[in-house]
Amino acid sequence: MSTLLYLKASPRGAQSYSLAAADTFVETYRQANRDDRIATIDLFNHNLPSFDGFALQAKYAILHGTDPSGEEKDAWRAVEEVISEFTSADKYVFATPMWNFHLPYKLKHYIDVITQPGYTFSYSPDEGYRGLVTGKPVFVAYARGGEYPPGSPTEPFDFQTKYLEGWLGFIGFTDIRTLVVEPTLSGPEITDGKRAAAVEKAREMTQSF
Repeated sequence: MSTLLYLKASPRGAQSYSLAAADTFVETYRQANRDDRIATIDLFNHNLPSFDGFALQAKYAILHGTDPSGEEKDAWRAVEEVISEFTSADKYVFATPMWNFHLPYKLKHYIDVITQPGYTFSYSPDEGYRGLVTGKPVFVAYARGGEYPPGSPTEPFDFQTKYLEGWLGFIGFTDIRTLVVEPTLSGPEITDGKRAAAVEKAREMTQSF
C-alpha cells in the first residue's frame, strides 16, 4: 500500500482550474488504486507552524551543533511533524495557481517549513547539496490567467513552474509530471474548453503514476 499526499494551494474551490485538474487526477488514481491511502492537505485551511521566533532559533541551534531546548524544542517538534508527514508519503500531487507570477503564499510557507537540512536535503563540502526525498513521483497541476509559453516575451515572468520544479529537484525529485492550464482569464468561450481538456489530460496521466 502506498500513500499519496495531495497538497492543495488554491482557495477558490470549485472555481479553481488547478484543483479541477488535480482533483480529477487524485480521484481517478483512487479508483484505480483502492488499497492506497490518500492524504489531503488544504493549505488555506491548514494550521502550519510559524517559521520565526523559537522555530528559527531552534534551526540555528541545530546548524551550530547544539540541541534546542524549552520553547525552541517545542517549536521545532511542530516543524518536524510537518516534515515527517511530507517525507513519509510515497507519491505527491500539487495543485497551485499562479499568484503575481509566483506561488500562493500558503504554499511558499509550507515549502519554507519543510525545506530543512538533514530532513529534506543535505550538504557536505565533498558532495555539495543533495536532495533526500528521492525515488518518488510527483504530479503538479498549474493554472495561470495568462500564457507563458517557452520562447515567448512573457516566459521570463513565469516564476511559478521554475521555482516549484527547481525546489522539487533540489530536495531530490527527478520524476516530475506537470499539467498547465492557461489562460484562465480569457472568457468562458475559451476557458471552458481549457478546463475540460485539462481534466481529460489529468485523467490520462494517472495511468502510469
